[in-house]
Amino acid sequence: MATVRPFRGLRPVSSELAAKIASLPYDVMDTEEARAKIATDPYSFLTVTKSEATMPEGTDPYSDAVYAKARENLLKYVENGKMKQDKTPCFYIYRQRMNQHIQIGLVATAAVEEYRNGTIRRHELTRTEKEQDRVRHITETKAQTGPVFLAYKKRPEIGTYMLKLMAEKEPVSNFIAEDGVRNTLYVVDNPLEVEEIIRLFKAVPAFYIADGHHRCAGAMRVADQMEKETGAKDLSAEYEYFQAVIFPDHMMEIMDYNRLVKDLAGHSEESFLKVVEEKFAVAPVRRAYHPEARHSFGMYLGGRWYELKAKEGTFDPKDVTDALDVSILQNNLLAPVLHIGDPRTDNRINFVGGIRGLEELERKVDNGEYAVAFSMYPTLMQEVMDIADAGKIMPPKSTWFEPKLRDGMVVHLLEDVD
Repeated sequence: MATVRPFRGLRPVSSELAAKIASLPYDVMDTEEARAKIATDPYSFLTVTKSEATMPEGTDPYSDAVYAKARENLLKYVENGKMKQDKTPCFYIYRQRMNQHIQIGLVATAAVEEYRNGTIRRHELTRTEKEQDRVRHITETKAQTGPVFLAYKKRPEIGTYMLKLMAEKEPVSNFIAEDGVRNTLYVVDNPLEVEEIIRLFKAVPAFYIADGHHRCAGAMRVADQMEKETGAKDLSAEYEYFQAVIFPDHMMEIMDYNRLVKDLAGHSEESFLKVVEEKFAVAPVRRAYHPEARHSFGMYLGGRWYELKAKEGTFDPKDVTDALDVSILQNNLLAPVLHIGDPRTDNRINFVGGIRGLEELERKVDNGEYAVAFSMYPTLMQEVMDIADAGKIMPPKSTWFEPKLRDGMVVHLLEDVD
């Protein structure tokens, strides 16, 4: 049974300010991109999530001063009257529309204990240095400044109730961001409605982390630290919970997460094609190729696109991890042919989210920056959940979720600011 808990969110005081404050997540841009964004939008919540971009160039992003600056910048929103904490614990409904795709999620806090015991299920490994960054950020800001992206297996009664609430309420924020995504937020503060949401979610057996593994792991480490310092586990404490936006699985949009490799590991284009044909059926195609089914791939090499189809026997269809397209490509081509042993650490490989289109792959190969590109069929949400249920781990860079949740729409405070 999964738990949802309301909280006193800190949020922009108007829809107009929400449009200026809400920002893309801290980990989808580098410091210079954040600096440029803040220069044009000084209210951007990147001043908190990428606070080094408000400091002199060359500042170490992991220095004590950067985390202290994040806290200072967060409090400025309150001091200047731009953001305010709700008086009572609330839930929030977050609706996003990107082109024709709509997703509606519940903004709530989820229990660290359920992350520990596997009720909140993961599918990725985390890196210690990234966890530590989240620990420092949470500890210093005394807040969770961005949500974890969670999913659950859909339950019609929850969707029906969420739509009912949205029909009865006026949104407190409603704006189209610079990426074209409409972001709409509703507040659920009626105690009876809050209790009904809690009741409905008690029938959900598990949550699945779609995005935000490091935020989850960081929140758990903060709770571990606080429990050690206090000598007790206080399940009423805010640090025992982390902020999440929770969506039904059928609303999740996973896009392709494509691959670029810098060289052919000593092969000529001709010899490379011959080696590829050992494990894949290869057919040239006339235009940029986006796979239309699982176990097929696009390859851009020497100014031409090819369709690749995995041959029988190149993977185990009964193994949920081995049958992933990212595993098939890694195990049959990237590792044995191109010598990409660990995609997490090898600087010869790069990854491009499908939101940027196949033209980005062509551009990077045509300009000589990379030798070959591979377009992928998107991982299915069912595959993500199957792997998490089996307690297994997906290969790196398996999923790219769109639209991205905006930081600064609602902030979960570990200590009240009013």
